[in-house]
Amino acid sequence: MNHKAKKHFGQNFLVDQNIIADIVRCIRPEANDNMVEIGPGLGALTRPLLKQLNKLHVVEIDRDIIARLKTDYPQDKIVIHEGDALQFDFATLGTPLRIVGNLPYNISSPLLFHFADHAARITDMHFMLQNEVVERMVADPSTPAYGRLSVMLQYRFYMEKLLDVPPESFRPAPKVDSAIVRMIPMPADKIIVKNELLFAQIVGTAFGQRRKTLRNTLKSFISETDFAQLDIDSQLRAENLGVPEFTRITNYLSGRSAP
Repeated sequence: MNHKAKKHFGQNFLVDQNIIADIVRCIRPEANDNMVEIGPGLGALTRPLLKQLNKLHVVEIDRDIIARLKTDYPQDKIVIHEGDALQFDFATLGTPLRIVGNLPYNISSPLLFHFADHAARITDMHFMLQNEVVERMVADPSTPAYGRLSVMLQYRFYMEKLLDVPPESFRPAPKVDSAIVRMIPMPADKIIVKNELLFAQIVGTAFGQRRKTLRNTLKSFISETDFAQLDIDSQLRAENLGVPEFTRITNYLSGRSAP
């Protein structure tokens, strides 16, 4: 391995062949899939995916890796998109789209929200992430890991933690455990939030001071009478509410403010 991992890109390269094979089995690529890999790095997933796909899109920001991609792979099978995944317009890749990748841990949450903006175009996503982030994504209400990220992703995606990946599976080894998560966008008719901006504001405000009760954190949105109408205990904290409760609050306020 001649490429030196770059900290500012959050690079840790997967080298464990057994883990790589397990991930590919989880993804289940088929020849005609319209698939894009985020951050192909040194090709741990790229190579086995290309063995099963007719074509693979990749998004990469590191110019040294881009140079390797142009020489190491058949250019009629790989489409290289140079740039930052956070700025990339995934709508340009057509539908339906499958997304995979070992996401840079330092920007994983912003990337997840970026993908959520394109959810209607996506069939599924399989990502390697810091285990702590995956635990937060799939957490149930009233558990320590449950928070804003849990709610904001669970109302848009079905999610499942698939595999644990230890630090020694990478070079260089990260200081954290990793995990593979599968994300499948919910059908449009299952998303019943009427005002997504308001939903995000309410969730963000409620978790902004997570040790305080809803009566205190959401007092600028709803009154004690509103809580009674919603049949929600104002003495609960944000972590005690599931996606349905946050949806009810949002839709209640949206309906009240409608002309």
